[in-house]
Amino acid sequence: MRAVLLTALLAVASRPGAQAVQLGRLDPKQLLGSWYVLAVASSEKGFVAEKATKSIEGVVVSLTPEDKLRVLSSRHRLERCDLSVMELLRQDAGWVFENPSLGVLEYRVLGTDFQAYAVVFTQLELEDEAFSTVELYSRTAWAGQEAMQQFAKWSRGLGFLSQQRAQLQTDLTCAQKAFQ
Repeated sequence: MRAVLLTALLAVASRPGAQAVQLGRLDPKQLLGSWYVLAVASSEKGFVAEKATKSIEGVVVSLTPEDKLRVLSSRHRLERCDLSVMELLRQDAGWVFENPSLGVLEYRVLGTDFQAYAVVFTQLELEDEAFSTVELYSRTAWAGQEAMQQFAKWSRGLGFLSQQRAQLQTDLTCAQKAFQ
């Protein structure tokens, strides 16, 4: 049954111009806590040239008293690690968050086992550049086979080329900044 549902979701998501589909019963509280970002697919300009130098990143997801999703992240950028915080507002329809004033047009979970991993889609518009990413979040610094397969299926299904995908290096230095 799970395989049939995933196949149907991928078929919808892989159509030309299709948006990422909604994961129906996800409670945002299931995404709370610390995550390692182990793999990334990105259409961001410059990603392909930089992907070989990117290390595992860290993300801490929490809810504010106003029910905003707060995402603290340590992101590997141009040979350095940046720490940033963004608060995302829930959209009216489904489990989708956004903050257009920060350039985040869409933030949603595509797939998860609700415990060990999540595949997260983000659509961004920063400095007149529109791009999207698919990231593999993991509760541990390594990913199981199911998690990697889900990341690969979603990133391919959403049209990311092999050169636009990267499994991040196992250096945890940047990730640890988010967890401190």
